[in-house]
Amino acid sequence: MGRSYEQFDLEERCEIAGRRAAGESIRQIAAALDRAPSSVSRELKRNGGSALAYKPAYAGQQAKARRWRGSRLLRDPDLQALVLDRLARGWSPQQVAGRLAREHARTVISYESIYRFIAAQITRTKDYAWRRYLPRAKSKRGWRGRKGGSSALHIKDRTPIHQRPAAVADRAIPGHWEADLMLFATAGQAVLTLHERSTRLLLIARQPDKTAAHVAASLEAVLATLPSNLRPTITFDNGTEFALHHLLRDNIGIQTFFCDTHAPWQKGGIENAIGRLRRFLPRNTNLVTLPPQEIPDLAGHYNHTPRKCLDFQTPAEVFSTLLHFECESTPPLSRG
Repeated sequence: MGRSYEQFDLEERCEIAGRRAAGESIRQIAAALDRAPSSVSRELKRNGGSALAYKPAYAGQQAKARRWRGSRLLRDPDLQALVLDRLARGWSPQQVAGRLAREHARTVISYESIYRFIAAQITRTKDYAWRRYLPRAKSKRGWRGRKGGSSALHIKDRTPIHQRPAAVADRAIPGHWEADLMLFATAGQAVLTLHERSTRLLLIARQPDKTAAHVAASLEAVLATLPSNLRPTITFDNGTEFALHHLLRDNIGIQTFFCDTHAPWQKGGIENAIGRLRRFLPRNTNLVTLPPQEIPDLAGHYNHTPRKCLDFQTPAEVFSTLLHFECESTPPLSRG
């Protein structure tokens, strides 16, 4: 049977340092600590330092550094390849970790370990391309302040978000949407995005421009294809591109609401979705050069990415159950 050794703790190291400074021998120190003399000798040789007297804190650091074997992803090349592949597909570290746990019915790796691995690679290699594996492509962790904000706008028949039904807020009932425009460096280029609050489904439509008439027409075309119970409300910010929102009320019966000025967090779902899309559609993108299928492919990619808030199911999986239920609940047409 192999022998096991227990590391010295800080209290014992302090005792060793004090008795060593007092001139006691290794055997005297070992007897006082009820340890083998060989263990005390090994501790002094390995963690004491050649030019310094034995220091407890330094000895602890030396022992800890000797035990470190590298991060989990460095020690497991197969897991590293799997994680990096999913990060490259646009998944966040949290989505990767959560999906692996769902697939294996146990925790495989934590998202914090993935974040630390990426940060360590940037620090070690000075290759900032590693940041592209992260959803926001940030080379440093933490929040970055943002300046500016939208000005107060006056919109006809505008209903503030505080008058929106309270049931919308907790996301328990599906069918409540948020909408916004993604704008680009080239003037006039825009992409309309719609986000369902409960299932996190994302719908994307390229716009010829950002005029209110075209935006209202696109919104109506997209939402009219859904059952009426899956589109009772939609929430906007105060951009003038949504000034003709009342046409949606009149034509398809959807209630429209607006966030407070300078409060985009009140429609946080669509703001988060656009932030994720910016990884693939940065502001300097020229939409003219994109293949026609690129925008639909991006929507499909987003909707087939697992989300923690959905217990690591995908938005497409959850929303499809709603549509299936709707079809099953609809009585067959009479043949009479």
